[in-house]
Amino acid sequence: MRSMSDPSPPDFAALVDLAGERVGGRALAASDEFFAEKENLLKAEPAIFLADEYTDRGKWMDGWESSRKRGPGHDWCVIQLGIAGRIRGVNVDTSHFGGNHPEAFSLDALALGGEEVADVAQLERRWREIVARTALNGSSDNYCAIDSTDRWTHLRLHIYPDGGVARLRVHGEPLPDWSFLAAQPRVDLVAIEHGGRALDCSDRFFSDPSNLILPGPSANMGDGWETRRRRGPGHDWCLLALGHRGVVEEAVVETHHFKGNFPESCSLEGCEAPGASSEELLSDEDRWRPLVERTTLQADREHRFPVAENRPVTHVRLRIYPDGGVSRLRLLGRAVGVDES
Repeated sequence: MRSMSDPSPPDFAALVDLAGERVGGRALAASDEFFAEKENLLKAEPAIFLADEYTDRGKWMDGWESSRKRGPGHDWCVIQLGIAGRIRGVNVDTSHFGGNHPEAFSLDALALGGEEVADVAQLERRWREIVARTALNGSSDNYCAIDSTDRWTHLRLHIYPDGGVARLRVHGEPLPDWSFLAAQPRVDLVAIEHGGRALDCSDRFFSDPSNLILPGPSANMGDGWETRRRRGPGHDWCLLALGHRGVVEEAVVETHHFKGNFPESCSLEGCEAPGASSEELLSDEDRWRPLVERTTLQADREHRFPVAENRPVTHVRLRIYPDGGVSRLRLLGRAVGVDES
């Protein structure tokens, strides 16, 4: 657990939240949710506090909160990750839970195939502890690094003995089954659930470029990538790594919810540079080749661009002119070089 004297998030906090509701994470079951529902744990937005908000059970809280335990035992919640993957660390966020936060937590994990979980009790013998019992601080982030190389699909959060947790963030690296995905006629090569990553961008003033590759349609203007208004020369850009080397056949650029602030136009470039750093990619312009020439965009719309270039790429750079907001980027195509053994 990180020291309270160190306010900066650890490096793993920049990785995708594998359990977030925006990527399909679900709270399946909990021992007790008397004061506040388990589903709140996985909400995308930070927890809020409403001083005068009450329910017929007591104070309204934006998190998961159990009743006060008067006997032996402790509370727990089972979570299905939205994206199966390697977990690098968690944040047990107790924001607004001060005198009612748990004393400690621990974490179990397991990996399932595609089967549905009808009864979490059936999983009892399959859990493996990945975080031993660890003390929690109230009204704060509680970061904990995890040293595991395994692929996990489900978690069980234990809190001791009871209390409230605002959010659970499960940061890690998606591990998709590319032998399955490669057999599909077309797959989104840059989707976050397929291992795609936003590596760098020119500006993230209003929102993060990782939103571009989230699953599903954007919910609102904040659920995309938006830059500030450019007051000088130049244009904005975003650098992304594909989940797997592949040939892009069609690019989909969505400007949904962006009306007075969509880019005038966009272009897309690709390169094949496995293992290259962002610095290496941005310092060598010769390696990039056009996938979509600069094309005018329209407000609040899906734009589909065929890609004639049929050589594999590992990275793409989306340029927007001169600035503005894009809600989603999809790169439809086929993976190349997948080991099906």
